[in-house]
Amino acid sequence: MLGWLVRRRLAAFERAFDYEVSYWRDIHQASPRAYSCFSKIVKISNYREDVPREAWYAAKLAAALTEDCGPCTQLVVKMAEREGMSPAAIRAVVLGDEGAMPPDTALGFRFAQAVLRRDIAESDRLRREIVTRWGKKALVSLALDIASARVYPSVKYALGYGHTCTKVSLAGTEVAVRH
Repeated sequence: MLGWLVRRRLAAFERAFDYEVSYWRDIHQASPRAYSCFSKIVKISNYREDVPREAWYAAKLAAALTEDCGPCTQLVVKMAEREGMSPAAIRAVVLGDEGAMPPDTALGFRFAQAVLRRDIAESDRLRREIVTRWGKKALVSLALDIASARVYPSVKYALGYGHTCTKVSLAGTEVAVRH
């Protein structure tokens, strides 16, 4: 019954972000109930409170890059660009060039990397810095950001839609991705 609405929303998302969503369609076709459950991750992945945009996107990009999902990384780059994150900061994250990152960007990037590496000591140190600078809500935002950014690539790879990340388009130019 609501299939037409799902198809319409997915088509609109594809057009808006030039992002292919066949895996979402396959989930819906296999089980509308599974689609409904999976679509709730969108709310989690969009949650951002008290954390600077640059730190939040840096963490999201670090997670997408770790999962090696080219389309997911490109989608996050496009979203960050549209929200006004500087192309230079995005490029620095994609290249893993911490020296070229503004301070907020670098903190979000380093925290995500430490969490994803399971580097407890570094995660603890950076967590304290985040809470001191931005508060507990910001920490929760980053935690949900990192975790949810890993869900999409995992589902895509499990369903046979995974594609490795080699280049992304940023401000009209291609940037090679550093893993």
